[in-house]
Amino acid sequence: MTPALQGLKKTGVIFTIREYDHDPRASAFGPEAAEKLKVEPGRVFKTLVLRSAGGEYSSWMLPVDRQLDLKKAARLAGEKKMELADPGEAERVTGYILGGISPLGQKRRIPVFVDSRALDYETILFSGGKRGLQIEMSPLDFIKISNAEASGSFS
Repeated sequence: MTPALQGLKKTGVIFTIREYDHDPRASAFGPEAAEKLKVEPGRVFKTLVLRSAGGEYSSWMLPVDRQLDLKKAARLAGEKKMELADPGEAERVTGYILGGISPLGQKRRIPVFVDSRALDYETILFSGGKRGLQIEMSPLDFIKISNAEASGSFS
């Protein structure tokens, strides 16, 4: 059981575990999840770790079929500039490996931002803390338990 699932079980919110056989040759983890789980890519959210100019980290969730706009993200976070953390940094900060970075149960508690498109769906999917493991739940429940900010679109 991953830290994300351990923490989620303690909250009492309703969620579903969705698993699939991850292909180790796959490099686009989110699209692979959408395809294998037969879910619209807009409902599957990837988690990216960003670093501000001041060295602060944050998690950013957006649909797997979208690209992050760093300028929009910086504006929403009240920062002058933000950049994608390198893979090693993201893994150290979160405690998860790439393709399995969950916004929940991270090693270090960092702010979470979720693209407001999540609110267009009854449920969204996101990594459960390892490749081939997705959590499906209400975006409103996710925002509540993660204290995420969903104030705009950054893609």
